[in-house]
Amino acid sequence: MSRIGKTPIPIPKGVDVKIDGVTITVKGPKGTLSRDLHDRPVVKIADGQILVTRLTDSRQDKSLHGLTRTLIANMVEGVTKGYEKELEIIGLGYRVEAAGGGIVLNVGYSHPVRINPVDGIEFEIQSDRQRNAIKVKGINKEVVGLVAAEIRRVKPPEPYKGKGIRYVGEYVRRKVGKSGV
Repeated sequence: MSRIGKTPIPIPKGVDVKIDGVTITVKGPKGTLSRDLHDRPVVKIADGQILVTRLTDSRQDKSLHGLTRTLIANMVEGVTKGYEKELEIIGLGYRVEAAGGGIVLNVGYSHPVRINPVDGIEFEIQSDRQRNAIKVKGINKEVVGLVAAEIRRVKPPEPYKGKGIRYVGEYVRRKVGKSGV
């Protein structure tokens, strides 16, 4: 049996979970998330916990068992705590500004790059002389990761000087440039 899938998901106080066929809706203090799940795993609520079981031991059922449990656990955590990804901008003259709910990146191109806001996502900008950082916050883990990846894709870190947009704590393997004679 899946070690992830068989672990019950506790329902914290203030969180309301409703299962309607294959649709699960999780409502909490930070918002509401809804998702259509695969019909193979069986999802039940019992004793203040969400239990996910599988019908058979087929390969597909085994893979969907752990996946379904993880997706539901991410929804419960999202509506209680929320998710955030932090990116830093490194480079001389590179900066970020807030503009109308979205952000504008000046990262060495001839034009500024605008990232428009997505529903349920907030940007928090920390700009000072030493560091430019962007925090992407939201309740849906997938959307937070997607928006952070799109921001990073604007100017990924290059291996020679390390300039670009990277996740906080990301290691960029540096290369040695040309050596002068």
